Amino acid sequence: MDIIKNWLEIRKLFNKSFRTNFHVAIASVNNENLPDVTPVGSLFLNRDQSGFYFEKYPETLPDNAEYNKNICILGVNSNIWFWLRSLLKGRFKTYPAVKLYGKLGERRQATDKEITRLNKRMKASRRLKGNSYLWGNMLYVRDITFTHARITKLGKMTEH
Repeated sequence: MDIIKNWLEIRKLFNKSFRTNFHVAIASVNNENLPDVTPVGSLFLNRDQSGFYFEKYPETLPDNAEYNKNICILGVNSNIWFWLRSLLKGRFKTYPAVKLYGKLGERRQATDKEITRLNKRMKASRRLKGNSYLWGNMLYVRDITFTHARITKLGKMTEH
C-alpha cells in the first residue's frame, strides 16, 4: 500500500477505528528484543504521513523508545454494521484494518492546537466524571513519522 497515495483513506480508517474501539494498538520492542503492545486512545494522524499521541499513560512505550524507535500501529474498523454488511456481501467495501509503520520522535510539550484536537475528539464525554480523569491534564505528546503502511488481508473478503 502506498502510504502517500492512500494517506487520506488510511486516516479515515483510523478515525473509524477510534469511533468503534476508542484506541489503537502500538507495538514496540523493548531492550530485551521482546515485543510489547500498548493500547493508546490519543493517537492523531496529521495530513503529511505523521502523527502524535499524548503520552500520559503509556509506561513501557517511552522506555522502549529509548532502545528502539521503530513501531507498528494497528487500526481496526470494528463497527458491527460494517462487519455484518461485509459478511453478508462476502467482501469488504473498504479495508477492515491497516498497520502503520514508523519511528517515534522525542517527547515534547503539547501545543494548544493539539490539545484542541484532543478536546474535540473527547467532546461527547466531557460532562462525564471519567473524562477529566482520563483526558484532563494531557500535557505531553510524542511525534511519529510514518514510513509505510500495510493493509490486513483476509482472504477472499479483501481480494479486490
